[in-house]
Amino acid sequence: EVQLVESGGGLVQPGGSLRLSCAASGFTFEIYSMSWIRQAPGKGLERVSSLNNGGGSSSYVDSVKGRFTISRDNAKNTLYLQMNSLKPEDTAVYYCAQGWGIGGSRGQGTQVTVSS
Repeated sequence: EVQLVESGGGLVQPGGSLRLSCAASGFTFEIYSMSWIRQAPGKGLERVSSLNNGGGSSSYVDSVKGRFTISRDNAKNTLYLQMNSLKPEDTAVYYCAQGWGIGGSRGQGTQVTVSS
């Protein structure tokens, strides 16, 4: 059974930073691309960033380019999202998801709130 457990969310002021983690189990993590997706209040799911299985190829939605960095540690079965220069519009529940996109299995999410 695929299990994805996100952590690291919280309340942060605009301009602040957070690092999200996603602990994966129940599948061979190192052969899967992985993604971070988010859902802001009243909006649909949005793919934030994806990373291939080896960690050498990534993509980002335009709104987070230059501010967010996706990475992974295959030895620890863990996916990360470093979020810098956070903006109020980044407020959302953040999920990690199996695969390159929003269609795969995902965790329960972690809330990120950017507010002064």
